[in-house]
Amino acid sequence: MYNIKTLNKISQAGLCRLGADFSCSDDVQEPDAVLVRSASMHEMELPSSLLAIARAGAGVNNIPIDSCSEKGIVVFNTPGANANAVKELVIAGLLLSSRKIVDGIEWAKTLKGNGDQVGKMVEKGKSAYAGPEIKGKTLGVIGLGAIGALVANAAAALGMSVCGYDPFLSVDGALRLSPTMKHCVNLDDIFAQSDYITVHVPLTPDTKHVICAENIAKMKDGVRILNYSRADLVNSADVLSAIESGKIAAYVTDFATDDLLGVPGVIAMPHLGASTPESEENCAAMAADEVKDYLVNGNITNSVNFPNVNMPRTAGIRFCILHKNVPSVLQRSLQVLSDNGANVENMENKSRKDYAYTVVDASGAAEALGDEIAKLDGVLRVRVIK
Repeated sequence: MYNIKTLNKISQAGLCRLGADFSCSDDVQEPDAVLVRSASMHEMELPSSLLAIARAGAGVNNIPIDSCSEKGIVVFNTPGANANAVKELVIAGLLLSSRKIVDGIEWAKTLKGNGDQVGKMVEKGKSAYAGPEIKGKTLGVIGLGAIGALVANAAAALGMSVCGYDPFLSVDGALRLSPTMKHCVNLDDIFAQSDYITVHVPLTPDTKHVICAENIAKMKDGVRILNYSRADLVNSADVLSAIESGKIAAYVTDFATDDLLGVPGVIAMPHLGASTPESEENCAAMAADEVKDYLVNGNITNSVNFPNVNMPRTAGIRFCILHKNVPSVLQRSLQVLSDNGANVENMENKSRKDYAYTVVDASGAAEALGDEIAKLDGVLRVRVIK
């Protein structure tokens, strides 16, 4: 029986995929794995029993990745599971940024109580809420991953000219994009060409404040900016200054902060990107599948700290070795098996930056050899699956 701790409400669409060998609860004391959405784990003591954490969503800022890696805890996310939900909200944001829809609705509410005069008042005042169509305008998409690609394609289908920037774009990713999209190799080209700019990249030291005063100066006057990825991708103080000067016509963000609320030209949403029942179900299902496959088979898919490894089971016992990506760890691990009469039937080894993962199916091996391998320098954790 595997014990799974839930730190948030996780959709039953995911939990039911785990099966009878899994017990799920929010009060598990010694969990084998954790399923989490938005709850912060940075102050949480990680029990020695913990083997995996699955984030039902893409971002993992709420998880102490470095600490988990050193303890041999595999951290998963669910890339793409909420992509359609975010894409739809981005398209809504494009329209909201152009047509002053929110302001118009709020103004219309003030006409309550004027009876038959409301119609005349609407016709007289509506011109204050006019705005441009998005058809024929240029949308710059920064980041062409699961969400960015969907946004680019949807915008192209709506008649926009789309240019995209992603230095890490894969061949498979490129094939998912509309052939009408222009791929920019320089971020400055996005700034110079775009009437609208939407950001879809993870928050890293390199991407923090990618929207800042220096880059805003390179943009068209009256540009409209959308941020549905991470708050700190945008320097909000610089954006507010640019709105005040008229350089930026509108800023739409899914990350409401005190300095943004109530500012004309800013549409601040309460983190609604993945707030659909379909998205929650998709994320929960993917997270559950990842955890189940790792706990039962030792396979890793969509990890953010260890390499993906997926190896069919063969004969014997499976040794799952999480270790530092340093010389001789693999050799010494195999030597332990060989010296104790085990025969390697199948093996896969992959690395990811500072960490590596080795899966070995060995016949004639005793479970206790896992403890011997775990004593080797550079080995973080060893799991033995019978």
